[in-house]
Amino acid sequence: HPPAYSKTFQGPPHGIQVERDKLNKYGRPLLGCTIKPKLGLSAKNYGRAVYECLRGGLDFTKDDENVNSQPFMRWRDRFLFCAEAIFKSQAETGEIKGHYLNATAGTCEEMIKRAVFARELGVPIVMHDYLTGG
Repeated sequence: HPPAYSKTFQGPPHGIQVERDKLNKYGRPLLGCTIKPKLGLSAKNYGRAVYECLRGGLDFTKDDENVNSQPFMRWRDRFLFCAEAIFKSQAETGEIKGHYLNATAGTCEEMIKRAVFARELGVPIVMHDYLTGG
């Protein structure tokens, strides 16, 4: 990290306790993974991988930083199938589940559009990759 960034960044606005409270999970590690393969799956198959991981016992999954909006998996379709996976796994397990949707885009306006769409779907977590998105 650049020294100026390290000196000025105060850290996340909350800690692990807030995450545990949101997930209602205590007394054990939180378990998550990055969905692989990161490239090549259709949005439907990607959503299926998210579902299988969450249904299989993980607390959360996340997009790889390189997952954005490729011709074989457009961001909107990925968001829809991931939201479906989250809600289906929550209904079946009775647990709160999560997925970090990569909202990184070429412009701030497009990134905000993606984040708003995620919120409209009921998915409260988005991520931004500062290496690919600036």
